[in-house]
Amino acid sequence: MSRKHYDFTSESVSEGHPDKVADRISDEIVDLYFRESVKDGMSPWDIRVAAETLTTTNKVIIAGETRGSDRITPEMIIETARAAIKDIGYEQEGFHWKHADIDVLLHAQSADIAQGVDQGDGPTKEEGAGDQGIMFGYACSDTEDFMPAPVYYSHKILERLAKARKEEGVTQLGPDSKAQVTVAYRDRKPVHAKSIVLSTQHLDASLNSADIAKLVKPYVYEVLPDGWITEDTIWHINPTGKFVIGGPDGDTGLTGRKIIVDTYGGMAPHGGGAFSGKDSTKVDRSAAYATRYLAKNIVAAGLAPWVDIQLSYAIGVATPTSIYVNVDDANDVSGDVIERICREVMDLTPRGIRKHLNLNQPIFARTAAYGHFGRKPDADGGFSWEKTDLVEAIRAAL
Repeated sequence: MSRKHYDFTSESVSEGHPDKVADRISDEIVDLYFRESVKDGMSPWDIRVAAETLTTTNKVIIAGETRGSDRITPEMIIETARAAIKDIGYEQEGFHWKHADIDVLLHAQSADIAQGVDQGDGPTKEEGAGDQGIMFGYACSDTEDFMPAPVYYSHKILERLAKARKEEGVTQLGPDSKAQVTVAYRDRKPVHAKSIVLSTQHLDASLNSADIAKLVKPYVYEVLPDGWITEDTIWHINPTGKFVIGGPDGDTGLTGRKIIVDTYGGMAPHGGGAFSGKDSTKVDRSAAYATRYLAKNIVAAGLAPWVDIQLSYAIGVATPTSIYVNVDDANDVSGDVIERICREVMDLTPRGIRKHLNLNQPIFARTAAYGHFGRKPDADGGFSWEKTDLVEAIRAAL
């Protein structure tokens, strides 16, 4: 951003949004293949999953390509999908975890793709990228988790409502919801919420917009920074009046349709590839995680207040075809210097990324809602790309 004063808006959607239900099921299948195939003695380096999901009224269709244990049956996949739907909270007439009809159309990975991706089989004998493409990573100093404030707080609002619904007995709320926060930036710093839009499914049809506003506003106040909500903040809560029919019963969901929600809320570029349903040989996912990891560590190391990193790959080729770093023209450390540092502190081949971030694990279902970035690293290796353990190496490479 070159302007000093501006307003910026980002949105989030909840785990019960139909597209996010699809993402969750797809990522549960990735985890299933890693978990069960390793149990059966298969190397996690050899597991492949590319699972796409469609959700609509009491119907789920799962399609794609896999390589894993023969013990994983369509029945096991259906059971996995039902468990995910149940955990999200759908027990409604139009979409119920127990009664939804689920079709599994997964098949073996293409041999043509496999020969370019598997180590030892491609022309270079290295593990190549699972596809061509461009991936972007971004970090900034807006929040303690180095995320743009508008998308970060949009996520936090919906996470808080989910906790209220699932753990605190707020039974009036349904699983499907959307939030949108407009943040006012002054001198390029986020200072307050200009407007807040929130639409949440409710299971009591007698409630109106005013009732829902009274119910949810305290949670919004709780998650936004003190003083961010002012008397001038504009609110739109359930602006259509009622939102009873929601989730896949109200709208069809597809894996990968919320890629801006998944990343930086539009504050940074996106390469176009979705994350969910893909194992980490797919650089759409793993390289996006790597660029976020590098960007976050660069900002944490104090090299820039914000940084945007692009990687590009060719299918079957291990080495990135390019790396590009964008920082403010006035930044003390130039983009070309940071590019050099990125190459020095991390192996950016697909195999190098998978090894460095320890991505050959069943850690992906948890990423399916509330953003893949700006999360806390988990003790079991989840969100490893959110660690800031490269800070000293980056400073030493200057």
